[in-house]
Amino acid sequence: MRFSAVSPYNALPLGKLPEKIVIYDSTLRDGEQMPGVRFTPEQKVEIATKLSEIGVPQIEAGYPAVSDQEMKAVKMIAELGLDSEILCLARTTQEDIDAAAACDVDMVLLFIATSDLHLRYKLKMTREEVLRRATNAVEYAHARGLKAGLSTEDSTRSDIGYMLTIYHSVEKAGAARLGITDTVGCASPDAISYVVKKIRAETKAPLAAHLHNDFGLALANSIAALDGGVEAITTTVGGIGERAGNVPLEQFVMALKHLYKRDLGIKTDQFGELSRMVFQYANLPVPLNQPWIGANPFSHESGIHVAAILNCPMTYEPVDPGEVGNKRRLLLGKHSGTAIVKSRLEERNVTATQEQICDIVRAIKRAGEDHGRVDDDEFWAIVNQVMAGGLKDPKCETR
Repeated sequence: MRFSAVSPYNALPLGKLPEKIVIYDSTLRDGEQMPGVRFTPEQKVEIATKLSEIGVPQIEAGYPAVSDQEMKAVKMIAELGLDSEILCLARTTQEDIDAAAACDVDMVLLFIATSDLHLRYKLKMTREEVLRRATNAVEYAHARGLKAGLSTEDSTRSDIGYMLTIYHSVEKAGAARLGITDTVGCASPDAISYVVKKIRAETKAPLAAHLHNDFGLALANSIAALDGGVEAITTTVGGIGERAGNVPLEQFVMALKHLYKRDLGIKTDQFGELSRMVFQYANLPVPLNQPWIGANPFSHESGIHVAAILNCPMTYEPVDPGEVGNKRRLLLGKHSGTAIVKSRLEERNVTATQEQICDIVRAIKRAGEDHGRVDDDEFWAIVNQVMAGGLKDPKCETR
């Protein structure tokens, strides 16, 4: 009998995903906007190089108008000759567009808010003024020799009719891509699907989606956006970014690959190395429970789980940890059973009686209840004590 780590119900059609799916990774721009995070130009070059090496097709290298150092970093990356296209962010101002042009990027991502909330309290502009600025910005970018996309900020709290007016205008001006933004991550997958389908039905340029994770729905929303007709999705390594972050690169790639059978050609076995680099430079710990790249997704302590894993890893692991550059960890603690103890003893050709194994398990459980994880040194100290007759317990957990 053949077994699969993927649910058979994933075969049920979600809808037709686009033939072309493009990742434009924003670790170096939105990722760096996570409070307290800063990358040096040299670190940005290293991260961009790694993103290109693993097959990310587009890299949003930064926001040149922010500072001279930021412009330097974007320009350095654009001059590397990477296989990835290099993008940068700009407001709809001539100064920002000039800064982007000076970096010689492949595309500038222009953005302007369209929700009445942002127009009133942030931009202090009318709808007509925003429309003119968006259109003029695309035209000016083209005059500067730049390929330009235009994103409506706070799209999911904007009037769809008004957004369409802007999209139609910038399409006529030559916008290469139209962006839909869930700026505060407040839309559900159903809402994203609805908005995207409405816009897809009335526009021709490729669509992109930039989705935040404030309600924990960024990944689900990215799939809904694809289902609605978006072809480009913003990601960041580990989902870092403003507030609750963005769509995590590794989660997006793995979900498409295994749940929707769409392999984007990304070298997933490099996710571990890439994430360690990014989190180190960001001065952040990789969350233990972070899907795919954290330590816990492939760590097992429960006796029932460990016994099953030793027989067939697929029982509690949906993919082999090596596929994402991670590794399996069989841990010892209060939930441990006899299976892991027998396995560890066999690794060193240590022969023990069932009674001794029971004593070892009970000692591990007591230690786990006392201080949590039992490391290798403590485990072998317990084994030596038991084998020497120093630890005995009439009860044994045999899971």
